[in-house]
Amino acid sequence: MDFEFCSRLTEKTLTRRRLFGHTGQGASILTFGALAPGVLCDAASLSKEQKILVVVEMAGGNDGLNTVVPVDDGLYRNARPNLAIRAADTLSVNDDIGLHPALRGMADLLENDMLAIVQGVGYANPNRSHFESMDIWHTCRRKTETRKTGWIGRYLESADFQNLSDPPALHLGKMQQPFALMSRDVRVPSIQSLEQFRLRTKESPDLRDAIRSLSSQSRAGASDLLGFVQASSRDAIDASERMESAGMQYKPSEPYPETALGRELETIAKLIASGLDTRIYYVRIDGFDTHANQPEAHAVLLRSVSDAVRTLVRDVNDQGNGDRLLVMCFSEFGRRVAENASDGTDHGAAGPVLLAGNGVKAGLVGELPRLDDLQNGDLKHGIDFRQVYAAILRQWLKCDDSYVLGGSFDPVPVFKQS
Repeated sequence: MDFEFCSRLTEKTLTRRRLFGHTGQGASILTFGALAPGVLCDAASLSKEQKILVVVEMAGGNDGLNTVVPVDDGLYRNARPNLAIRAADTLSVNDDIGLHPALRGMADLLENDMLAIVQGVGYANPNRSHFESMDIWHTCRRKTETRKTGWIGRYLESADFQNLSDPPALHLGKMQQPFALMSRDVRVPSIQSLEQFRLRTKESPDLRDAIRSLSSQSRAGASDLLGFVQASSRDAIDASERMESAGMQYKPSEPYPETALGRELETIAKLIASGLDTRIYYVRIDGFDTHANQPEAHAVLLRSVSDAVRTLVRDVNDQGNGDRLLVMCFSEFGRRVAENASDGTDHGAAGPVLLAGNGVKAGLVGELPRLDDLQNGDLKHGIDFRQVYAAILRQWLKCDDSYVLGGSFDPVPVFKQS
């Protein structure tokens, strides 16, 4: 979200005519609300107790077989003479399954009943292109179908956010906004840091007072559009001030990792603590396309995700908001079972999805795909990714999942019974 437009206006020039002339630009910058086509979500759930979803996209194709490891499977070790994780090095889940040793943070969450490991997630007729497979995950549509909106974008359209002054969703990071957030009429800001989300007032210190003055003027005789911009201006200032206050006053309960992902998740914790009404946060970590020299690179990436997610879950719990938080970690596909000649793995199919938070049913969900029943050298999926989405939409976000997903899918059992 960029408020550059605001910083170029002063109290002297911020007249109704001037603001009206900037409506096309100003509305897109200042507007946080949504224009929902219909209410398909539980209106009662859109309160301060509304659940929060944080999506962590592990871009590049995470090697699920070295993430959730079949420790004693001889076929696994035969297929990966150099890359197989030794059973003694894994973090035990049960007698047959262990986590990569870099996932200490996730293992800690599991020990505290705050991690669900959904095994063998994918879709029929898998595509091994990064872009196409990610588009499938983002839109729940194949290439031959119309793709105009993402699954989260459709969720935002289906909920009544008319009375929400804050953005219903936020994308944090320098990369292009994910297709999953695309919507016909709900604007989702993309920000790189908390500082970028503040109104820039250095050059015009009285800007906030000027906008407040304009916004508080009587709407008698004003057009609906001007009234909309006035309300949006007040909302923008209120949100900016809450976030600025959060940035100055917030103290995490433990240090976040000094990584890009760690800083992004710390920002999310600050925004949650500030009382922001945002429901969805989306972040991305790149680098999982491990075609060569995989062991060290994969360990660094997994540790980055694991440690940052553990810190976020603990920190938000210490805020008193832990029961509202769900973190979903996913990748567009897994890797092939057999290692390649470069100490890496090539594009595959099914892989695990990790869900963290107080509300999950901790432990393994689904079966690890069999290594003696492959599809062109790839693991077969046992759970459609839309079943994971269905559970999140229906049971966590209290939404009509069939509208969002374009069909009916049995929710995977990942949440505790309420």
